[in-house]
Amino acid sequence: MASSPPLAQKLTADAGSHKSAQSSVTCVYQSHIGGCWRSITVLWTKNMMNYSLIMSVDSMESNQHHTFKVDLKPWHFWSRKGYKSFQVDGYQLEAFWDFRAARFSGSPEPWSDYYVALVSDGEVALLLGDLKKKAYKKTKSRPALFDAFLIYKKEHVFGKKSFSTRASFDHRTKEHDIVVESSTSGPKDPEMWISVDGIVQINIKNLQWKFRGNETITINKQAVQVFWDVYGWLFCDPGSNHGLFIFKPCVTESECDKDDSSSVHGNGSDCSGESMYYSTVGQSKETQFSLFLYAWKVE
Repeated sequence: MASSPPLAQKLTADAGSHKSAQSSVTCVYQSHIGGCWRSITVLWTKNMMNYSLIMSVDSMESNQHHTFKVDLKPWHFWSRKGYKSFQVDGYQLEAFWDFRAARFSGSPEPWSDYYVALVSDGEVALLLGDLKKKAYKKTKSRPALFDAFLIYKKEHVFGKKSFSTRASFDHRTKEHDIVVESSTSGPKDPEMWISVDGIVQINIKNLQWKFRGNETITINKQAVQVFWDVYGWLFCDPGSNHGLFIFKPCVTESECDKDDSSSVHGNGSDCSGESMYYSTVGQSKETQFSLFLYAWKVE
């Protein structure tokens, strides 16, 4: 996997700022546009007032990024359906979206009943949402010869004890519900649970001694490495730092067995720096999907 595009890193950093305290989901896709594979960054955000979508397409000829934004304000119903045309490296792109019936379930990313379509040369280069038939009818376009695929997903979630997200570790399977729950205060020793589709896959007791680690779990016969670093939950001021969870499918059994400690670093010893696992974000040698969950505890 190539390193994450600079704009993707900036958008994620901005959206994850504790000061803004807004939940965000950043998805980076690879899509075949104009004869080559390009990165498309999709950022969903949610704050007290509204939801928003920012989509950016990388240029292959310069460091420029072609971006458009959709604000889903509750009092601007008309903005929930729209169209925008723009150019990238001389190629004409058209974006269509319809959020009029979109349903949300806690996450900035819609749950169902919406579509976002990016069209290039009569083909739908990227299609998000479940209203696929409506999208093809509206855009009057055909499916792309090469399907776009998701490289990685980053989500910033704020909560007290529970943090949830959704992800599919194989494009052929449905998304899984992933929940991280914790008990880091009270008379008992700190404890943490990681569940997938309602089944506890990892249970860490005595979390004060095991605040960093990794285990391999199996999801639909797919081996997935899970890394965690919750130092900030236990030893930093409340709300000042996050817990980081990385879910990374294994290509082979030997990959699951090997220790990734050689590729992770960072100070990892105080509350001022990033997680020791931060350096793995967007730097896998494989093109397989990875999920990064930033869990911010609030009182």
